[in-house]
Amino acid sequence: MRIHLIAVGSRMPGWIQEGFAEYAGRLPKECALRLQEIPLRRYRAQGDRNRQIAAEGAKMLAAIPEGAYVIALDASGEHWSTPELARRLAGWLQQSQDLALLVGGPEGLAPACLERAAIRWSLSRLTFPHPLVRILVAEQLYRAWSLLKGHPYHR
Repeated sequence: MRIHLIAVGSRMPGWIQEGFAEYAGRLPKECALRLQEIPLRRYRAQGDRNRQIAAEGAKMLAAIPEGAYVIALDASGEHWSTPELARRLAGWLQQSQDLALLVGGPEGLAPACLERAAIRWSLSRLTFPHPLVRILVAEQLYRAWSLLKGHPYHR
C-alpha cells in the first residue's frame, strides 16, 4: 500500500520539508508516504480565486492514482482519535489499497475534490496553516503505525 499526500502548495519553508521528511521517512515500505505538490497561484480577484480553486482541484483529481481510496482533509470531516486512525490504517493495510489524502491550499479544497472523496477527515477543530498539515498527517500516520506494531513511540 502506498499513501499519496496530494497537497496544494510548493516551495515550502525548509522546516516544513524537514518535518514532513522526518515522519514520512519513519514509515516502512508497507505504507510508504509520498508527497505530490500541486502549485499554488496567487489570486487576483474573487472570480479568479474561484477559477483557480477549481483548477487546483482538477490537478489534484488528476494526480489520484487509479483505484486509490480518497480521503479529503477538511474541517467538516470526522474527528478520529489515534486508536481510531490506527484501526483504519490496519484495515487499509489489509486491503492493500493505495490511499490518496487530499490537502487543499489556503482556500480549502475544491468542491469536486470533496465530492470525489470517500470520506472526510478533520485533524482538529482548530485551524492550521495548510503547510503544517503535511507534518501533522505524516506524524499521525507514523504514530498510528507505531501503535499497530507495539512500537514505544506512541507512549
